[in-house]
Amino acid sequence: MSSNPINLGFRFLLELAGLFAMGYWGWSQHEGVWRFLLGFGVPLLAAALWGTFRVPNDPGKAPVVVPGWVRLLLEVAYFAAAVVLLATAYQPTAALILGVLVVFHYALSYDRIRWLLTLK
Repeated sequence: MSSNPINLGFRFLLELAGLFAMGYWGWSQHEGVWRFLLGFGVPLLAAALWGTFRVPNDPGKAPVVVPGWVRLLLEVAYFAAAVVLLATAYQPTAALILGVLVVFHYALSYDRIRWLLTLK
């Protein structure tokens, strides 16, 4: 189910929502130069980590190959940070919706989770 095009599109939208949440937090919680550094820097750092640490045979080239459990941990940390930062930015409803959608996505992608946990 994880390779279904609809689920892959859903995952991509969740990834974008995570980046937006991180940027929103940085922009809304800070002022001056920190607003720009955190509003743009946090999502850029998250996107760089997401794209750099990959597992073999995942779509795209893996610049830094990591075991599956490390990739899964990175993904969980990414989405958890997005949810927590939204809640911290006084957007509890948006945080709850994002969190529920992420859990729903990973429930649909149980086969990918199993695959990641078996990769060395």
